[in-house]
Amino acid sequence: MILLRDLSVIWTLFHLLIIFMLLYRSRYSRKKTLLFTGIAMGAVILLNVAGLALYGAAVMGKVFILTCTLPSLLFFWIISRDRNGRFFFTFCMADTVALWILAVTNIADYYFGGEQYVLMFIGRLLLFPLVEWMAVRYIRKPYMQLQEAVPGGWGIFAGMTALYYILLAVISNFPVIITARSQELPAFLLVLVLMPMTYATIFISLYRQLLLFRKQQGERILLEQKNMLEAQLENQQRIRRMKHDMKGHTATIAGLLAAGQTKEALAYLKGVEAEMDTLQGQYCANPYINAVFVHYAGKLEEMGAGYRSDIQIGDEELPYMELCQILSNGLENACDALKGLEDRSGSDAGKREVSVQMRYNKNYLLIRIRSTCRKDLYVERGVIPATDKPGHDHGFGLATIKEAAERLEGDMVCYTEDGCFVLDVMVRSS
Repeated sequence: MILLRDLSVIWTLFHLLIIFMLLYRSRYSRKKTLLFTGIAMGAVILLNVAGLALYGAAVMGKVFILTCTLPSLLFFWIISRDRNGRFFFTFCMADTVALWILAVTNIADYYFGGEQYVLMFIGRLLLFPLVEWMAVRYIRKPYMQLQEAVPGGWGIFAGMTALYYILLAVISNFPVIITARSQELPAFLLVLVLMPMTYATIFISLYRQLLLFRKQQGERILLEQKNMLEAQLENQQRIRRMKHDMKGHTATIAGLLAAGQTKEALAYLKGVEAEMDTLQGQYCANPYINAVFVHYAGKLEEMGAGYRSDIQIGDEELPYMELCQILSNGLENACDALKGLEDRSGSDAGKREVSVQMRYNKNYLLIRIRSTCRKDLYVERGVIPATDKPGHDHGFGLATIKEAAERLEGDMVCYTEDGCFVLDVMVRSS
């Protein structure tokens, strides 16, 4: 029957990896992540199984943190995309859930299975797949959204889960295994009951933050739509005024030509041409996307910042809602960055520029927004930087861009380069 116990340990370690990998975000591709995990964690599992065979469950239970928890923590921290509270919360939560199942099945086997390890093996055989099914069915998608959308506030939750893990590990095995301390069993059972209740409270709190993010995101989209409509309305009004004034311009030019004043007529015509060049609507044929450019071109002009655009798109049908979200948030971030340079002296203040490029590459539309930023700002490629602006209504722009890009089967990356903040977005165009 010892074989059943050893098999249940191997089963536990294997499914602990599955639970964790369902919920965390690796910095590498899935293929590389699986390869690295198989090599590193395979060695850890073999080490712990060998220790279990040599020293028994009582001894290995006391050193489990040193032989399994810490090595796996270090490995996954190295390959994780998130090296902050989000990672530690996910890691501690997966380990605590596994330790909870170990404790429950161990107690059940001791009191109801006669320590034959049959009930322990069956319990672990069923509970781990059940937890994984619940994670995939109910938790994984909203939890991934939470990790993407909620940048802060994870530290306190990570600390709580770490303390729960240490509490379970200590009370289960020190000074001896809990089944040998029947007088402390009621307190231990209360801890086992309180743990899922605590996790439920944490997830409710995090989910409310996600709902708040979605609400603020919706308000931001409405504001972007309002700006686009206002820009279009202003554009139409200027077109009407231009049409109305064109009759007068035509009469004036005709009068100058009739009087033989050719030079004056040409000078007047150049003035009319310059006035028409100021007409909004010169960036691209798509009226919605053009309205975004119009709005932010005017905003940058008011700030005294340089603005360049290279828009190589026509009037073809485009997913303008998502593209307007991407452009609006990207240009808003650029404006915010330039505002931070307004009060600076020296070279930073004199080179406040924004450039936008849009062009096709096979089946993808490529967007690049490049803006001057602080010289001391460093953003690693592939990492979404946290906002340093106060208040709860900031820090959603880049996350919104990434979500919009993913809806269009694309992706977003941002980084700093040569004193500029670069935002690259690639979305499918067909």
